[in-house]
Formats: sequence, structure tokens, C-alpha cells
Amino acid sequence: MDAFLKVEHSLTGRRWVGPAPEIERACEMLEQQTGLPRAVCSILARRSVPVEEVAGFLEPKLKELLPDPRLMKDMDKAAARFVQAVTRRERIAVFADYDVDGGSSAALLLVWLREMGLEARLYVPDRIDEGYGPNVPAMRALGARHDLIICVDCGTLSHEPIAAAGCDVVVLDHHLGGETLPDCVAVVNPNRQDESGELGYLCAAGVVFLMLVEAGRRLREAGRAGPNLMAMLDLVALATVADVAPLIGVNRALVRQGLRIMAQRGRPGLVALSDVARMDCAPNTYHLGFLLGPRVNAGGRIGQADMGARLLATASAVEAQTLAHQLDQLNTERREIETAVRAAAMAQAEARGLDGPLVWAAESGWHPGVVGIVASRLKEATNRPAIVIGFDGDEGKGSGRSVPGVDLGAAIQRLASEGLLVKGGGHRMAAGLTVMRDKLEPAMERLGELLAKQGAGRGGAADLRLDGLLMPGAATVELIEGLDKVGPYGAGAPGPRFALPDLQVRFAKRVGESHLKLSLSDGISAGIDAIAFGAFEGDLGPRLQDHGGARFHVAGRLEVNTWGGRQSVQLRMEDAAEAKSA
Repeated sequence: MDAFLKVEHSLTGRRWVGPAPEIERACEMLEQQTGLPRAVCSILARRSVPVEEVAGFLEPKLKELLPDPRLMKDMDKAAARFVQAVTRRERIAVFADYDVDGGSSAALLLVWLREMGLEARLYVPDRIDEGYGPNVPAMRALGARHDLIICVDCGTLSHEPIAAAGCDVVVLDHHLGGETLPDCVAVVNPNRQDESGELGYLCAAGVVFLMLVEAGRRLREAGRAGPNLMAMLDLVALATVADVAPLIGVNRALVRQGLRIMAQRGRPGLVALSDVARMDCAPNTYHLGFLLGPRVNAGGRIGQADMGARLLATASAVEAQTLAHQLDQLNTERREIETAVRAAAMAQAEARGLDGPLVWAAESGWHPGVVGIVASRLKEATNRPAIVIGFDGDEGKGSGRSVPGVDLGAAIQRLASEGLLVKGGGHRMAAGLTVMRDKLEPAMERLGELLAKQGAGRGGAADLRLDGLLMPGAATVELIEGLDKVGPYGAGAPGPRFALPDLQVRFAKRVGESHLKLSLSDGISAGIDAIAFGAFEGDLGPRLQDHGGARFHVAGRLEVNTWGGRQSVQLRMEDAAEAKSA
């Protein structure tokens, strides 16, 4: 396919790739039959929405999309045991992973139980001292004092710790399952090997939510009312976006409705966190993924492991403000640690080569709380699965992030089964592992082989994918509102990115250390304002600032800028290329 607008090498070194011919044809048909703007139709076409389903897609209804929870194996057993514990007023413990998905999943249960008059015990393992998931000492101690332990966002591979509990255990998880399951009351997991995989895109909070839906149904049959689950969708939305679960199927409706709930500012923890993050508008997926999620995660990464879950579950505004400020400070410290590790990891990966199916880096002393974030940065920079490992002595703990179409979790599990890893697991897009130093090189070589078989490394790191052309005059607040209806955007549903062709730079000013603010015009309309974050970290900023009268094709995402009560359209510019005269 020819480069879009003939841009083979942009100012950021990328080749521009436009919609495939079949997407263009589908877009034209949608435009003719729906009367919607072409830009909106281009996104609908990319998401393969048939004409007859457009109306329902633009206004998704959770009631219509929510699957029957009982489609998942063991759901009947899990919900029955949970309702029994509630009815009998049993002692319940919630064992949760230390990330946003684990914290949100735990908060769902804690809040639900509190509204039923029960206070459950929260336990989140320390990332460094205990590692991921249930461990024997913790489960044994919890089992001695509780009648039921519910493991959320963990537990599917925890045979020995669950056996040590000595009480009933229910697992609500989404990580890849092994050939056998722990001996417990129930393992509800759409990624069990004996599941169809139909709901495999759910995060753990989505699984917990469905279990609570089924529990509510059972309570109603018994003549009792359960808590209002719709009011808890803000937690599900946060977990879904922060865990990079694909925004398809019911996930899309969960996040959409959850954002509406969050905008009502009814949950003290999220209100306090939004305020310390200086959010001054209605929440969207960007806020969940890049402002709120990292702060909730900060406690599990470099602070006290249960802080995020406690913040999300608290009913106290005072406690919420205290925890939010502590997490904000920890997040600042986390960023400083991450910056140092990222620079060293990128240098190491570049020296090893970035053109293979896997990029990886490992070093002694790298904080285990940031290796996952750094892996994500390497993945974004190279468009390849990435692994980053921090060693303490001869044992290394690492995290990996994958690209669409490459199942990293399954490959990591394969390595563990072959004895190259001490342990490892995860899901398609993210995984964790423990490896001994003498197995590092052969493990990474073998992982590269497994990922190459799945197609890793074939995509060009320099491709910038675009959804079509847009003239500045068509970039209106109303268009953005129309594009928002095709969202929410995130994993599995990338946000719309357009090219605006042949524009003149009317104004360009450096902002802060590395950003560039611009005003662009096509000479016909009023033009459009733009912001290019990090532009001076490469050639983009200097070339646009010292443009010398040249004209440029620019590419990026549209957003609404609110200032002084007025709304205007702004382009969040990601790239530009000089427009060659004919």
C-alpha cells in the first residue's frame, strides 16, 4: 500500500499508513446510508460495524450486552457460596492483587458487602516480600480466622497456597489458567483452559461484577434486595481501562456507563484522587488510564500494597483525601525511579537490537515496581513485545507487555512449563515472570522464538496509522461529540487519528521544556490550534518552530479545549511531514 499523503519518512521518522481499501469502501457505504460525518463513518468502518447495527452501537445498552454470568464455569458455585456466606454472616477475607484491577475488584466486594452490613478483611500481598498472588503463609493465616477467602485478580495457578488455606476459597480471576485448577469451591475465570474464550477479554473486575450480578439475582429469588450494582460501574470502568482490557463487547458498555457514574462524583476515593490529579472536566478513558490508574497503582509499586484498594473502598472523605495525597506523592517518586530505569533499559535494548520479535532488558537493582511500566514504554517505542527484569542477587523478577495479536501470557506460561522460568503467567497483553540469572539468556531467546511464531516483529515500528483526511474547517466540537459516541477508546479500540493536509504554521511557541503550541491554517477556514507534547525531544519541535514558511501535513487526535467557559477544538499533534509542492 502506498504511504498516506506520500509520507514515507515524517519528522518523527515514521511512514504514514491510511485505511485499507475495504475500510474506505465500507466508510463510503456507511456515509451514504446513515448521513453521519465521514470521519465518524471511518471509525465505524474500522470497527466493522454493519449499517443495521450503527444506531445500537452508538448508544450501547448494558442490559442488552451483559452476558448471562452463568455462561462461565463455576459461576453457580461461586455465587451460591458467596450468598451463603452473606446470609450466614460469615467471616470473609478478600485476597487481591496489588494493581488497579485487583484494587478495584477488591473494592467492589468490600463496598457490596458493607452495604449488606458485613465488613470483610482486605489482604494485598507486598510486591517485593511476597510477590504476586496467594502465598502459603498469608493464606494459612487468613484461613485460620475466616470462613471464606475470595481471591480476586489472582489465584488461578495458586494450587499450594489455596490448599494451605484450610477454609473455603473462591477464585475470581482472568489470568491464563493451567492444565489443572486449584482444589477449591470455584474458579471463575473466562481464561480457564476449558472455557470457550468468548469472555476472555474481561478484566478481573468484570468477572467480579458478573458474580455480583448473579449473587443479586439469587438474593432477589430469596426475597431480599442487594446493593445497586449500577452505582459501582465506576470501579469496573477504572479497572477495565487501567488493565488495558480491550474495549469491545460488554467492556465498551461497562466503561461507557462507568464514566457517567464517575462524573457524578459519588465515590469519595475517586473524587479525592481526581482532585489531586487536577482533573477539571468530565472523566474519559485518558484520565482513567493515565491520571487515576497510575496513582492507584503507586501504592502497590513502591508503597503500601493495599493503599489503592483502601482508597477505592473507603466511605470516608477524610480518609480518601489522606490516601489520595499519599498516593499522589508516591506516584511522583515512582516517576523519578521509572525515568532512570527507562533510560538504562532503552539503551540496553538498543544495544541488543530493536528489530527482532522481542525487546528486553535486565539489570540488578531495578525496582520491581516499575519494570512493568518500563516494559510498556519499550513496547510503545518499538511496536514489539517487551520484557524488563530487575535482579536481586541471582533471582530476577520481571514484567512484560505485548502488542495486539501476540499472546504473551501463553508464551510465558510455556517457558515456565519448560523449566526456563521459576514461574510465570498473565494474560494476552501483560505477564509477569521470575527467572534465575543463569537461565536469562536462554529464556529470552526461547521467548523470542515463541513470539516470532505468533507474528511478533513483523509490524514496522515506524508506521503511523491514520483514519483518513480531515480539513480544519470540519474539525468542530460537534464532530468530536459524534466521534465520542463511537468510543470509548483504548485497548482494542484505538482512538481516531486524522491527517490534516497542506497547512501553514501561523504561530509556534515553545511551552515548558519540550512542548510546542501552534496555530495552523489551510488559508480557507479559521484554522486550528494544536499542541505537540514532547516535540522538542526530537526533530518535530525545532522544524515546526523554524518553519521558514514551509507548509506541512500534520497528524493527531482531536480534542475539546475548555477555557473560560468556552469550548474550542484543539489538535493533539503526534507527527508532521513537509508538504511537497507538486
